[in-house]
Amino acid sequence: MGGVTYGAFSTMSLAATAERADPAVANPRSRVILASLIGTTIEFYDFYVYATAAVLVFPHLFFPAGDDTAALLASLGIFGAAMVARPLGAIFFGHLGDKRGRKATLVGALLTMGIATFLIGALPTYEMAGWIAPALLVVMRLAQGFALGGEWSGAALVATENAPPGKRAVYGTFPQLGAPIGFIVANGLFLIIAALLPSDDPSRPSQAFLEWGWRIPFLFSIVMVIVGLWVRLNLVESAAFEKTVQKGKVTRLPLASAFKNHFREIVLGTFYMLATYVLFYLMTTFSLSFGRAAPGGPVPGLGYDYTTFVLMMIGGVVFFGIFTLLSGPWADRWGRRRTLIWITLGIIAFGFLWVPMLAAGPVGVMAWLILGFTLMGMTFGPMGALLPELFPANVRYTGSGISYNVSSILGAAVAPFIAVMLWRYGGGSPFWVGVYLSSMACITLVALLLGPETKDVDIER
Repeated sequence: MGGVTYGAFSTMSLAATAERADPAVANPRSRVILASLIGTTIEFYDFYVYATAAVLVFPHLFFPAGDDTAALLASLGIFGAAMVARPLGAIFFGHLGDKRGRKATLVGALLTMGIATFLIGALPTYEMAGWIAPALLVVMRLAQGFALGGEWSGAALVATENAPPGKRAVYGTFPQLGAPIGFIVANGLFLIIAALLPSDDPSRPSQAFLEWGWRIPFLFSIVMVIVGLWVRLNLVESAAFEKTVQKGKVTRLPLASAFKNHFREIVLGTFYMLATYVLFYLMTTFSLSFGRAAPGGPVPGLGYDYTTFVLMMIGGVVFFGIFTLLSGPWADRWGRRRTLIWITLGIIAFGFLWVPMLAAGPVGVMAWLILGFTLMGMTFGPMGALLPELFPANVRYTGSGISYNVSSILGAAVAPFIAVMLWRYGGGSPFWVGVYLSSMACITLVALLLGPETKDVDIER
């Protein structure tokens, strides 16, 4: 960055544009799909590995022994701390993506996430290093959040800016599909390790798992990063960005321009994502705590052992993936706004169904997981097209990234923490957790009713 002048950058970009004009080097559709899918799969894999360990392992290893609930809340607090770093990552990587191009920026985000995740697998525990251990965990977690702040919007732009006419929402679902795939891979790996290192106590991992087994999923991430880098380094820039360069529309300060000219769109995009984020982290992070807590414990839960409940969650996540893909054609046919209004109404209703569904035994719990993850796929899928479409090409990386990641603070950062507090306040009943979800979905509904339809906007504007 520091030694490259704007004029030199423009020359290089125009050279890239000339190269792009040759159909032989244009991004094939299969490469676009794979590049947008594999990167977010790796990023969400890394995030889910942490989310699982935050519930299963870190309360035992990175905090003083004593109050289990306090240790869980502290672990979830560090989990949420990454959300604070995400808007900073969106600003940093958005600036690079809107000025220097999507390709190199995406490579940088992927490397940052991969290195941070790998290093978590090598951290000392509280027993080894005292308070240095959770402090280092916070640093690595902030690095993960910083990277994810730049990853999602770049992957969404690669998909939507290279999509054929009338198919932007369909293409926009492929980076979104990385979330369920990453969840399945991360939790599947944890399940395999837990099966190889079984515990006599279903509420606690085995000693071997706590000593070294939990590190394997974090260290394994480096293999996935190498694959992701190979795919992304073979991309060429999108026509939308190249036309921005050709027309001299590259903004010197994308962040200032986005807030000055598109503040309303940033606010709308932030609240569009609110219900999605709250639902996302309630169904993944909070549900793992609630599902494993003993019915007769200090804060009663469902009492499932880890393996059983994670397998049930994976069954629900399959529906997450299926309905993420189905939501794309619906949003292309009926429009993003109309599709999401109906889905958000469904999320509001779902929040009030928590108590009767969870009280109905294993069948009800499984139905709760399937319905929650189905709604998750339906609301998450169209966001891959909707948020980028709110902004013109010269501030699109920055604008969509800020909306997506500021919403992570309002929704994802606090959702597991608030849910545990409401669960504890309700004496083990999930009623107030469901009410919390419905309340956040009402805010999203208002934003959707106030916002525009973006289905037919010119993506190269």
